[in-house]
Amino acid sequence: MEILFFRETFFPTPIKRLRMKRHVILIRRIVIVLAISLLATLIQEVAARYLPQSSLAKGIVGGTPKELQKFAIRTAEHIAPPDQETPAEEGGYGFEAIAASMGYVTYDFTEEELKFFGDPRAVKGGVLTEITSRFPATMRTEGQNSNYVENSTFQGLLYESLLDLHPVSLEYIPSLATHWKIADDKMQFWFRINPDARWSDGQPVTAEDVVASWELLTDETILAPSTNTYYLRYERPVAESKYIVSVRPKELGWRNFMGFGLMTIYPAHYIGDLSGADYLEEYQFKVLPGTGPYTILEEDIKSQQSYTLTRRLDYWNADNPTKKYLYNFDRIKFLVVKDNVSLEFEKFKKMEQDVITVSQARRWVEETDFPAVKKGWVQKRKVYSEKPSGTSGYAFNMRVWPFNDKRIRWAFTYLFNRRKMNEEMYYNEYGFQNSLFEGSIYANPNNEKVEYNPEKAVQLLREAGFKKRNADGILVNEEGRPLSVEIAIPKTIDYMVTPYQQMLREYGIDLQIKFMDGNSIWKMKMERNFTITYESWSSSIFPYPRSYHSEMADRDNTSNIYGFKNARVDSIIEAYDREFDLQKRIELIREFDGIVADTRVSAWATHRPYQRLMFWNKFGYPEYMVSRYGGDYRSVYSYWWYDPEKVHRLYEAIENDTPLEIGELEVRYWPEYLAQQHQAN
Repeated sequence: MEILFFRETFFPTPIKRLRMKRHVILIRRIVIVLAISLLATLIQEVAARYLPQSSLAKGIVGGTPKELQKFAIRTAEHIAPPDQETPAEEGGYGFEAIAASMGYVTYDFTEEELKFFGDPRAVKGGVLTEITSRFPATMRTEGQNSNYVENSTFQGLLYESLLDLHPVSLEYIPSLATHWKIADDKMQFWFRINPDARWSDGQPVTAEDVVASWELLTDETILAPSTNTYYLRYERPVAESKYIVSVRPKELGWRNFMGFGLMTIYPAHYIGDLSGADYLEEYQFKVLPGTGPYTILEEDIKSQQSYTLTRRLDYWNADNPTKKYLYNFDRIKFLVVKDNVSLEFEKFKKMEQDVITVSQARRWVEETDFPAVKKGWVQKRKVYSEKPSGTSGYAFNMRVWPFNDKRIRWAFTYLFNRRKMNEEMYYNEYGFQNSLFEGSIYANPNNEKVEYNPEKAVQLLREAGFKKRNADGILVNEEGRPLSVEIAIPKTIDYMVTPYQQMLREYGIDLQIKFMDGNSIWKMKMERNFTITYESWSSSIFPYPRSYHSEMADRDNTSNIYGFKNARVDSIIEAYDREFDLQKRIELIREFDGIVADTRVSAWATHRPYQRLMFWNKFGYPEYMVSRYGGDYRSVYSYWWYDPEKVHRLYEAIENDTPLEIGELEVRYWPEYLAQQHQAN
């Protein structure tokens, strides 16, 4: 038995030898497969880490670059046929021939100015991938929580208004309406809707849509007091015929015609029977049909992950010379990377994002010289425009302690060493904001140019009762209450807030930092559930001071987050709205600006008259790159396109590790255009 066991173990039979040989071959094959797999993984990891511009990032689908694929869709199963029944007098076909005799006007474009409406070299197609730091709180474009920059961005691509503003001259130009009329006393307006205009479901646009839109925007149950107030300046619009709508403002004002003409129009056959509350619920995470060049399909809304706009092949105005070369990407996909700008930047370097705005000066100076940039595969541009600078800084809730004391607010501004931060952290990339309208004709030149002044701050704090420090070194008042406040911020701006925290701490003020996501912070602002918060507001071309009216101070869901009230400002706002003379409006806004600055609603931060863009070198764009007053990344969605030649050259350069041409860093088309206009005049 033992001999047999020994013999079979060490001197196997022929059958066992054959089995063993097969096992060895199988094991060798498994080892080879595993080795190849591990090697491939290792190569990918190395390439992803050290060669972010490699062919791994080409975005190839089935051998074809995604930039060259076609994804546009038709959204309407049936498009309403041309309306041959409505007479010209009621806005039907033939209206153009009699419009002037009825007192209507329109805008006639010249061949020369069409260059500001896109570039004839533009090519349609492809997927533009963008990264955003938050998912919208709602996909609605009206009502509670809809005033995010993300919502306003896709609002302009999904929906349209009766009129538009010329991108250069700011004159009125047609949109859904072809013609308009203003009564001699400026107290009634008429608009003729284009009979060819269609909703994305194929239904015609009519005067009833305008009426239904006004009713929605004035419904208090949409929980948007500022919107309600704005549109309640008008009487209920009147559908005078299928294509002619009129409206009367309640009071005389220069903004009235513009305000109604630029009102976003929504489909009556969807919203006509909805209350505002129903609308909030029904369209929380889906969109209404629109008349614009894009739509958002329900399946393309992936909560907290992404949302995608898709270009419509049946956009009613696609062949208009002012639209023909705009809206070129078939899909615009927004991926959500929450509060992590470093990860966003790394994804851009791997071509997981096509265009990026570099908001941090340190990153722009120190981290934008990676190999793909040096080889011209990625381009850098500092693009100047006349985009209003907006407002940023630390906003104070003046309704609550301690910022109900002006001396405390002033002290906080004097302890904000912006100059030091600009020199040491921002590489002197910025100027300083001392006005709501910094860099524009509306800025009050007499506003204090606030500088770091701890002596003044200490004096003000003492006057406010903070003369002693406790055992922790924090200032306390006579009741022993420490001067301690909390600020909620996303982690992405910690690098900006921490230095300010340290500046305040040096003089006995305790600023506690709490990290929260952007949506939660926004909710706190809208419900006034904060003491101090970081603000960053965009600005309109024409100042809209009404958000600072006293009636907005104690109402939630308005941009008067400060609780600002001032009787003189209220009267300025009323006078401003009634004043038709531009120079007098400028004077009124400058006075308003001076009062707000002196009140110290915020410790304002910095401003810059340009945008820092980086993009993979596969795009075509007009020579101005961005619009005159838009001036930022959002112009990419309207004006840019994938250039097939550049796409091919980029991928070929990456594959062969060869350089491409590096363009000029600064784009000063609009400042030079403005200088030429001044010289001509």
